[in-house]
Amino acid sequence: MSEQPRPDASTDEHSFLLSVEEAADRYAAAGHPRTIRAIQKYCRRGDLESQKVETTYGERYVITPASIDRHIAMIIERSQTNVREQPRPDASIRLPELKPTNGDEQSASGREQPRPDAVEDRYVKLLESENQFLRGQIGTKDAQIKELTERSRETNILIGGLQKMLTPLLGGRKPQDGSIDSGEPAQSN
Repeated sequence: MSEQPRPDASTDEHSFLLSVEEAADRYAAAGHPRTIRAIQKYCRRGDLESQKVETTYGERYVITPASIDRHIAMIIERSQTNVREQPRPDASIRLPELKPTNGDEQSASGREQPRPDAVEDRYVKLLESENQFLRGQIGTKDAQIKELTERSRETNILIGGLQKMLTPLLGGRKPQDGSIDSGEPAQSN
């Protein structure tokens, strides 16, 4: 694969015409749909010629159409040289949206789109498996607590029986009224 040198950054502000959403439309029209986040990543990495522009909602990228065309051509070239390469299963196809007619509204109105639901499904499955594991652990701990409680009860019964057996041997006699005798003879008055 031949490496193409990156062109110097253009200082002409009018050449940066496309928003990230419009860039996504171009990728989809070329048959290589990309998510908004992927396009933002391309801008950050320098794969696309772009500039950050301040808007009322924060910073947004504006991109040159020529850099998008070059990047699409590079994607096509890679896909032709590597037949086994498949598109990522998480990449979602972008549905066409209604665009505002006023150009100023378009650049300042929309926020970035959230990630596709496929990632959320993966996290939900991980959380469900973690919950199932933890519920199993709780069941195991409850069984252990039940066994320990039963052992403690049995130990208390055994200690009580041992005390009853040892009391006469240690000199204490049990008088008729239920109190423990010290073993000394009673004094008569």
